[in-house]
Amino acid sequence: MISVDEAKRLAKKNLSPKRYEHTCNVRKLAVKLAKAHGADEKKAALAALLHDIAKELPRDRLLQIFTENAIIAGNAAQRPAPVWHGAAAAILAQTQYGVDDGEILSAIRCHTTGRPGMTKLDKIIYLADMASYERTYPPHWLGEAFLSEAEQLRRHALADLDRTAIEGLGLSIAWLKAGGKPVDEESLLAYADLRARYYGGRTSEQTAGEP
Repeated sequence: MISVDEAKRLAKKNLSPKRYEHTCNVRKLAVKLAKAHGADEKKAALAALLHDIAKELPRDRLLQIFTENAIIAGNAAQRPAPVWHGAAAAILAQTQYGVDDGEILSAIRCHTTGRPGMTKLDKIIYLADMASYERTYPPHWLGEAFLSEAEQLRRHALADLDRTAIEGLGLSIAWLKAGGKPVDEESLLAYADLRARYYGGRTSEQTAGEP
């Protein structure tokens, strides 16, 4: 499997300076969160370094990756285009970079959307990406808050990972809806699932298949 140093070199080679800076910030926060919550810091670093490796690939190349790896890709091409890069990055990590750890691959794949039954590493990479140190959310999303939402998410995540994952998913869903953008079904299911597990109630798995 690719080493952390190799993943860092790969990210630097394949990403723009701005995207690479973001990737390094995600790694920094992911390792900090992993340490705070007893997760594997090396896995967190590796998932963070590879999470956006497909972010700057053109649409046609992303679709080609899905076509060439149809079984692994699943329904990735039918989901909103802004989340394609997560699935594509996980596919590349598995097929080209030798990542054979399912926990790492899952965290890469769902880093923008979440998923029902999120693991601790899933939550760490999701929040490290959402609240990375360079984040400056547009004012039409957060009004006067500007940087405070990202700073608040970072503080909250260090104290309570599960509750902050709910907070982050809720914010993301609200932002997308407010902007008239499609919300990936996995995000809605992840949000409902986390709320049920944290606050009590039936999870998305328990309600699946109901009319």
